[in-house]
Amino acid sequence: MIQSIWYSFPVQLLFLHLRKNLALILVWGLLFAIVFEGVGVTLGIPFLFLDPEYLHEVSWLSFMLMGIGFAVFTMAFHMTTYIMDGRRYSFLAILKKPFIHFCINNSIVPLLFYLAYCIRFVTFQLQNDLDSEWRVVSYFSGFTLGSLLSYGLIFGYFAFTNKDFFVIFAGTLDRRLRKVAFTRKNVISRYKDLKNNSQSVHSFLNIRMRFEPVRPDISRFHAAKLLKVFDQNHLNLFLIQVFLIFIVVILGLFKEQAILQLPAAMSGLLLLAILVMLVGAVSFWLREWATVAVFAAIILLNYFSNFSFLNRPHEAFGLDYKVEPASYTLEKLDSLLHPDTLRKDREHTIQILSNWKKKTGEDKPKLVMVASSGGGQRSALWTFVVLQHLYEIHDGKILTHTEFFSGASGGVLGEAFFREIYLRSLDNPSIDPRDSVYLDQISADNLNPIIFSLLVNDLLIRNQYFEYNGRKYLKDRGYAFEQQLNENTFGVLDKPLKAYREAEFSAKIPLLPVTSLITNDGRKLVISPHSMSYLGTSVKGQLGVDEKKQSIDFLRFFKNQDAENLRFLTAIRMSATFPFITPNVQLPSEPAMETMDTGLSDNFGIQDALRFTYVFQDWIRENTSGVVLVTIRDSEKSMEIPPSPIPRIAEKIFNPLKNIYSNWDNVQTIQNEVLFNYMAESMPFPLDKIEFEYAPELVQNEELTGSQENMQRASLNWRLTAREKKSILMSIKTRKNQESLRKIRALFD
Repeated sequence: MIQSIWYSFPVQLLFLHLRKNLALILVWGLLFAIVFEGVGVTLGIPFLFLDPEYLHEVSWLSFMLMGIGFAVFTMAFHMTTYIMDGRRYSFLAILKKPFIHFCINNSIVPLLFYLAYCIRFVTFQLQNDLDSEWRVVSYFSGFTLGSLLSYGLIFGYFAFTNKDFFVIFAGTLDRRLRKVAFTRKNVISRYKDLKNNSQSVHSFLNIRMRFEPVRPDISRFHAAKLLKVFDQNHLNLFLIQVFLIFIVVILGLFKEQAILQLPAAMSGLLLLAILVMLVGAVSFWLREWATVAVFAAIILLNYFSNFSFLNRPHEAFGLDYKVEPASYTLEKLDSLLHPDTLRKDREHTIQILSNWKKKTGEDKPKLVMVASSGGGQRSALWTFVVLQHLYEIHDGKILTHTEFFSGASGGVLGEAFFREIYLRSLDNPSIDPRDSVYLDQISADNLNPIIFSLLVNDLLIRNQYFEYNGRKYLKDRGYAFEQQLNENTFGVLDKPLKAYREAEFSAKIPLLPVTSLITNDGRKLVISPHSMSYLGTSVKGQLGVDEKKQSIDFLRFFKNQDAENLRFLTAIRMSATFPFITPNVQLPSEPAMETMDTGLSDNFGIQDALRFTYVFQDWIRENTSGVVLVTIRDSEKSMEIPPSPIPRIAEKIFNPLKNIYSNWDNVQTIQNEVLFNYMAESMPFPLDKIEFEYAPELVQNEELTGSQENMQRASLNWRLTAREKKSILMSIKTRKNQESLRKIRALFD
């Protein structure tokens, strides 16, 4: 019994993959780890598979697309392994449908994964606060339907081509092969290898799912069939590859159509399928030269990647890239920070502050500043939730006293969106910033278009343009991010930077300098319709001082490149550029200035707020009763110290990098605490800090949900699940956040 199982075709194939095709098995292992939430949880990758979204909702249709995606990837695995290893099992050559038989016997790993995935997504959805458990049945039905339709079409294709190639076109293929010397030598070489690599298989699963013994007289059939079988199935693989790539190209031409924007996880599966099939094609044609050819291709691609036709910059929409680029030199930076320039910018901002004071109607009002941390969409939603609750205090009095917003990434997005809604409400009383519809808008999916654009556009040569402000720009996944964000927020943020100049100057809305980290030298790029050169150097700004300038004023630096017409959505994206998801932006300077997420240098926005306070401390002392700094964190500031077990060897290798990443927020938090304490003790006016923290663990511990479910911490992503959104909305009810609301209410009673 054990021997019959051991020498069965499914078991022998599995062991062959473990010996020879371990990389392909590791891909399946990665998928297992993802769906069991062992990999990428912080980034929300498992939820893209367990809770896929299509057309802004999780539905049977989104799961049907996932079924199609998994089917395509599974068939890519079957085709690649068949092309590479089918020749080892000569008995396949005499079967009527050799490839289909191979797939049936090659399905141990895919079937285990399908079973695990179905259990995981059903369990996940049952805990997802659905209005009915029948919804899960519809999800499962959609996934099953997508899988069956895909397998039916693909297996139907192979069944049809098997018959046609053997019966009708076999002779034609033989004649064609004789004319192609390389193909003939390749197949003959594989035929010789077959004699030396025969595998012992006693039985196999047939199409009726029954074990059937292998014919003992297999050798007499094998020589006559081998050439046609190999050529036929390689041609099938090639045609399916071409068809799949053709579909990807067609989708790329219409990628802005919402109906064609696939779930992010499905886009990832299609990419994996293409890569796996390319492995099979390269392995078949190049054999022992495959590894050398791959490394050579990588080296050549890397060499030619800096040529203009392959390396097109990811541009900032609204800027003029046709004029002479700005000179990016130390001399230019010093010239922009001349004492006269600093004085002019400070006087301009003091006029804004005076307008703000007049608006409050108080002799010495409290000056409120809001600093919000980065953290993708969770931070954007959390920031908006907190600002809504601040707005409720005394009918918007807190917002009247707020004159400065700062932050990073998603925090800036939440501030910008709330500020725009608040501005519109001033002229239209029917608009209520507390309306829950805005929560739905700011938390709507923004990831599918990015990943889809990466698949169908950015991995190929970008060749589509769009026009903005009379200029043409290449479309990329940054464009996809902006367009989806614009659609989610109903176009309210789609305006040039200069559109906010008057509203900020008259103090209708707070100042919001959007900052981005310059990767060239670590400085900050400060994007605002008002020049803020004073944020980049000492207050006196003496040119003789040996001081590295800390920031660059975007408006003045890129004046000749039409800086004031920068698309405000692009400014937000520049502050929220997550590596590999949204591309770094190259600005029109020489050398080219490149920017990324400002959270790397100041994820909480506190440094900018305190710097602003320091610069204008004299005016604040004379004209206000002090500053209230409201910080909105997407994490808990003080957490219990985790246990530190004795590390294993692998942990000793990777823990240093892991600790740097996991403690980056802690390092910045401690630096900000030191800076704030110093400022609070040295400023000639009261400086208070009121903190709001997104801490779903506290929600559960304080039993605010009314149920026994665990409140799940939202991932660092541009897409939130229903459970994640709930954890964010409920976090405002923790004791600490309620106490913060009481504190700020007391300050304005």
